[in-house]
Amino acid sequence: MKKMFCREILTLAFVALLFLQVPAQQKALKIGDPVPEKVWTTPLPMVNSPNTTTTLAKDRDKLILLDFWATWCSACLINFPRMESLQEKFGDRIKMLPVTDQNRVTIEKFLATKNGQRFKHLSSVVGDQMFADYFPHKGVPFFVWIKDGKLINTTDAEQVNEENISKVLKGENTALQTVVQMDRTRPLMLAESFDRQRNVSLLNYSIFIKGPIPDIGSGGTFRYTADKRVKGRQFTNLPLMDLYYAVGSNLFKSMKVRENFSKKRMIVEVKNRADLDGVLLADGTFDTRYIYSYELNVPEDRADSLYRDMLNDLNRYGPFTAAIERRPVKCLVLKRTSGRDKLATKGGEALSTFPRTPSVLRNLPLRVMVNMLNGNSGIDLPVIDETGYTGNVDVKVSGVRSPDQLRKELADYDLELVEAVKELDMMVIRDR
Repeated sequence: MKKMFCREILTLAFVALLFLQVPAQQKALKIGDPVPEKVWTTPLPMVNSPNTTTTLAKDRDKLILLDFWATWCSACLINFPRMESLQEKFGDRIKMLPVTDQNRVTIEKFLATKNGQRFKHLSSVVGDQMFADYFPHKGVPFFVWIKDGKLINTTDAEQVNEENISKVLKGENTALQTVVQMDRTRPLMLAESFDRQRNVSLLNYSIFIKGPIPDIGSGGTFRYTADKRVKGRQFTNLPLMDLYYAVGSNLFKSMKVRENFSKKRMIVEVKNRADLDGVLLADGTFDTRYIYSYELNVPEDRADSLYRDMLNDLNRYGPFTAAIERRPVKCLVLKRTSGRDKLATKGGEALSTFPRTPSVLRNLPLRVMVNMLNGNSGIDLPVIDETGYTGNVDVKVSGVRSPDQLRKELADYDLELVEAVKELDMMVIRDR
C-alpha cells in the first residue's frame, strides 16, 4: 500500500512538473493593456543597426510605432520614406521601428537587390515572433502605437501622419480609427454571430461599399464550390475599373470569345473618369474617395452565372452601366503572306518572353504571342489572329516597341500586321 501511495505521489509530482514547464499561453494585447515587461527587455535581432540586437527598454518614455512590413509588400516599401521623414520631424520624442517576420538572410538578400538598394539604410527587426503574438495581424502594413507603457491603438499606414502623432504626443483626442484586420476567408463584413447559428446555409451574400476600409488591404479573393468552380469573388479598396476588368475578363471566357480580354477591349464613354479609374496620388496610393469594395457569393447551382450577376450588381448600384457589345473597332489583324511554313517549331522547352527584349516564342501556339501583344502598352490597338495557324511555332523578334518595328521583323516569318476595322466584342462602360 505504501509503495502504491508513493508511486501516486511521484506521478502527481511529475505531472505538476510538466505543468510548470509549459509556458503560459501568450495573449494578444487589447487597446489600453499595459505592455508586458518581456516586450521591453527581449533582445530584438536587427539588420542595418550598430548592434545585432536591441531592446525597447531605452524607448519606454517615447511614443513607439511598430511598423510591420515585408519585402513583397509594395505599400510597405512606399511608406518607408514618409516614416523616415516623420522620425526626423519628431526626433527623440518618437521611435519608429520597422518589424518583419522574414529572417535575416531574406532581408539582407532583398537589401542587396536593385529594388532593395533604395532602402539600404533601413534598420529593422527581423525574424519576429514575439511582436506578432502580442499584436496579431493578417496583413501588412500594420502599425502598433505604444505610449506610456500601454497599447493605445492599432492602425493602417495612412493614419500615421504628423497631425495624429502631434496630438498623441500632446495627450489630445485624435480621430484615429482602430484597425482590427479582417479575415479574407470570411464574407466581407459578415458578423461572426452568423457562425453560431445552427441549421443554416449562406446561399447568397452581396455587399457594395464606396470608400476605404482600413481593416483590410487592397486586393481580393475567390470562393469555390466543392468541385472547384468559382462561386464568389471579393474585392477590397480598389478602383471600379479593376472590378469591371475582372468581370469582363471572365465574361469573355464564358462567351468563348477567341481573343483574350484586355483593356484594349474596353470602350469608356464617361465624362468624369476619376470614379472609374481612381486617382493615383504622388506616393503611389489611390485617393480613398474613389475606391470601392464589393463581394458577391452565389449558390453552387448558380456558379456559372456569377460574373453576369456581378455585372448586374455593378450596373444596378454603381455610377456607371456596362455591357458586352459588338462594335466596329480599329485593330491590327495578323495574317500570313504566303503558303510557306516559316513558323513550325523545331521543338524544345516551351518558352515565351513577349513582350520583353528580345521577344521569343518557342514551341507554343501563335495565340500566346497575340495575347501578350494585346496586354502590351507598345501596341495601342487590339490584335486579332487571322492566320489560321494551329500548330506550335518558333518566333523571335528584338522586342515590342511599335507596330512598324514589329511588322518589319514579323515579315521574316511571312506574317503581316494589317490595320483594319472589325466587328469585335467589347465591354462598353457608360455614365448611368
